[in-house]
Amino acid sequence: MKNIMIWLGIAWGGLYLSAATALEIVITEGNEAALPIAVAPFPGSTIVSNDLRLSGEFHPLSEAEMISTPTHKGEVNYTDWRLLQIPTLVVGRVTRSSAGKKLLEIQLLDVYQQTLLAHYRFPVGDGNAKKMRKIAHAVSDLVYQKLTGVRGVFSTHIAYISMKRQQGKSTYTLEVADVDGEGAQRLLTSSAPLLSPSWAPDGKRLAYVSFENGRSEVWVQEVYSGKRSRVAYFKGKNSAPAWSPDGKSLALSLSRDGNSEIYQLNLKSRVLRRLTQNRAADTEPVWSQDGSKIAFLSDRSRRPQIYQMAASGGRAERVTFKGRYNTSPDWSPDGSQLAFLNGESGNYRIAVMELDSGRMRILSDNRQDESPSFAPNGRLIVYATQQSGQGVLEVVSVDGGGVQRLSLSGRDVREPVWSPYTN
Repeated sequence: MKNIMIWLGIAWGGLYLSAATALEIVITEGNEAALPIAVAPFPGSTIVSNDLRLSGEFHPLSEAEMISTPTHKGEVNYTDWRLLQIPTLVVGRVTRSSAGKKLLEIQLLDVYQQTLLAHYRFPVGDGNAKKMRKIAHAVSDLVYQKLTGVRGVFSTHIAYISMKRQQGKSTYTLEVADVDGEGAQRLLTSSAPLLSPSWAPDGKRLAYVSFENGRSEVWVQEVYSGKRSRVAYFKGKNSAPAWSPDGKSLALSLSRDGNSEIYQLNLKSRVLRRLTQNRAADTEPVWSQDGSKIAFLSDRSRRPQIYQMAASGGRAERVTFKGRYNTSPDWSPDGSQLAFLNGESGNYRIAVMELDSGRMRILSDNRQDESPSFAPNGRLIVYATQQSGQGVLEVVSVDGGGVQRLSLSGRDVREPVWSPYTN
């Protein structure tokens, strides 16, 4: 039995600037191997159900299909749930502590064994919608981890660029949302293009490219305060920022010496170090989680392919060979896989490769996908695609299971990047 009192801060309540329009979630492809589960009604239960469905590993029963709606283990008729072939049940209710504080009590039950798997209590205070949403995501994380042994990602966030066209003018916005698309917040709005957002390892800063001064420049912005600084504005192109795992440096693609090369910029000292030396164009660097390697895009084989090198630079090794076009690498958190965009016969789809074996799998089934980004537990990937000429986001499990789409009405949504864990 597990009895845990969870105390939650509202760290994300102070996101800079105003709330944005919520993303809409549409299930485009289910996972036949998803495990049945039921989440009986309690405050935030719909969010918990949606989170577990988003993982691609669970298939929550709808409330309309439930024979009963217990709120505590003592109210559970296990026969009801066995008839529905539901092996696992989540129930919850609002109670009071001995000190009179309001708590959300959650119990996770094994239906067939009729046992309590876990018991959680969350202080809810005044129960405002923002706090209840945060608590619900925390419930999802705990339930997911208890049942899979892997940490959940439902309390993390996704940053992306949205674009809205109106009266012949385009407006670009850097936004951050919960992983289910809700709670979207605007961090920066510009009439000039914004590109390539990248999370710092602490989850408190974003690097990105802005054209607000008429040319590409790299900026770093604090998520909570909105304070920002221009960090790369060399002559030529300044693009594709990626954080080092220690948060002290950025890898960048710069053309300051005439050719597009990979550089490392120390953010404190502002010392710049060139890492690649090749007549081809090198860009889109990304650090491995242990900081030992950098993967990047190069056309040194005459077509865009992914290479890797030591983080200190030097000899580069080609990684991708299948497909005429492989770009946008992202390293899995455990360093064992790369996600990237694979182009073949006019189709551009999300792929993952096991680095030890070289085995590659195509995860998506669209024609114009882009910008894959791993979730911090390595189980999901968010990416951008096209629907009726408009950019939308989709989430797919790494095993190729269920796909869900996140669309923002009236806007193109591009270049998603999944946040790291922040605690």
